[in-house]
Amino acid sequence: LLENKTICINPGELIVGERGPAPKATPTYPELCCHSLEDLEILNSRGKTPFHVSDEVRRTYEEKIIPFWSGRSMRELVFGSMSSEWTKAFQAGVFTEFMEQRAPGHAVLDGKIYHEGFLDFKARIKKVRDQSKWADNRDQELQAMEICCDAIIRFAERHAEVARELASSKPDPNRQTDLKQIAEICSWVPAHAPRNFWEALQMYWFVHLGVITELNEWDSFNPGRLDQHLYPFYKDDLKEGRLTRERAKELLECFWIKFSNQPAPPKVG
Repeated sequence: LLENKTICINPGELIVGERGPAPKATPTYPELCCHSLEDLEILNSRGKTPFHVSDEVRRTYEEKIIPFWSGRSMRELVFGSMSSEWTKAFQAGVFTEFMEQRAPGHAVLDGKIYHEGFLDFKARIKKVRDQSKWADNRDQELQAMEICCDAIIRFAERHAEVARELASSKPDPNRQTDLKQIAEICSWVPAHAPRNFWEALQMYWFVHLGVITELNEWDSFNPGRLDQHLYPFYKDDLKEGRLTRERAKELLECFWIKFSNQPAPPKVG
């Protein structure tokens, strides 16, 4: 998935990466809840929190997504296991099940990613796999973790490649400098632990995108104690002359814009 997602680097931004192909765009998650063509029309036309659904998306849903996921989605499997009394009560509006179209959320990231890169995580996973004999399901989980490490690293590398291409075509020398720096940062994190304030912000953002790309988790995945995680980088960068207060403020402003660019994924009903 992260090998094929459209890479978007917006004009003037310093923190890169979007959930979809552009700001305010979002994927759907048919493995959780496969929307019907009627659902897509509701999303496109409703007055509150509408989502523009292109003709191409409608065709893809009709020809590929709905035929494949019909009867396989998590929502259908869960609802199929409930009693008829529960189903009737749900349909009557006695209660709602918010997770019928979303995965569990309200998760907070800890501080690991500011001290280790995903190559470090991958090495630890490999060591556990090599030293232990796990049941198939446990080993498959560890293998999936390795795949996730490779995926998020490749996602960042693709941003570095696009940043270099953009830098070579921009006449503005200041923007060229920023894009070259972005390329260097994306070549380092998240493969390795961040070395400075800018890299720490970008490290978090790639991890955030990885989580919300895999699952629709209520848009409630958050950075936790971000001030405590970032302060050592900020303090060291100021001391060493690598950063000014004004530049730190600009980086944080760009960082918060990224959060604002991520709408809650589509929910019908």
